Amino acid sequence: MGFMDSLSISGSGMTAERLRMDVIADNLANVNTTRTPNGSPYRRQQVLFSSGTNSFQDTLAGFSGGGDGTPATTKGVQVQAIIPDQSPFKRVYQPGHPDADAQGYVNMPNVDTVTEMVDMMSASRAYEANVTAVQSIKGMAEKAIDIGRA
Repeated sequence: MGFMDSLSISGSGMTAERLRMDVIADNLANVNTTRTPNGSPYRRQQVLFSSGTNSFQDTLAGFSGGGDGTPATTKGVQVQAIIPDQSPFKRVYQPGHPDADAQGYVNMPNVDTVTEMVDMMSASRAYEANVTAVQSIKGMAEKAIDIGRA
């Protein structure tokens, strides 16, 4: 794994976490949206990540000299898809609401603000961890340059 590979992995992590935070912000913005263009309430969105390598065993075999003898290249994390959460909508009794059914219940989005805030904190911490990794790589590169000057 080279110097630029480390930066690439951290960069892919920051890009993925930024997209995750954008999706969480979209979920929070639509917490009260009862009617979307397709007529149903807003459905919570989730981000699916995937690794850039095939499996942990392939990566381990590549670094330990197993497999075909070539080290596996790591490409960091990638966003595989943004998928809708299929959990049921919340039913709230609001007889005066324009989207209420005959019994007075309204289907509200399946967005839980507490869950979204926890996910946002998790995404923020993951982003910060990648920033710390980039700063460490930068510090190591500066030390290597200083050693080369001496």
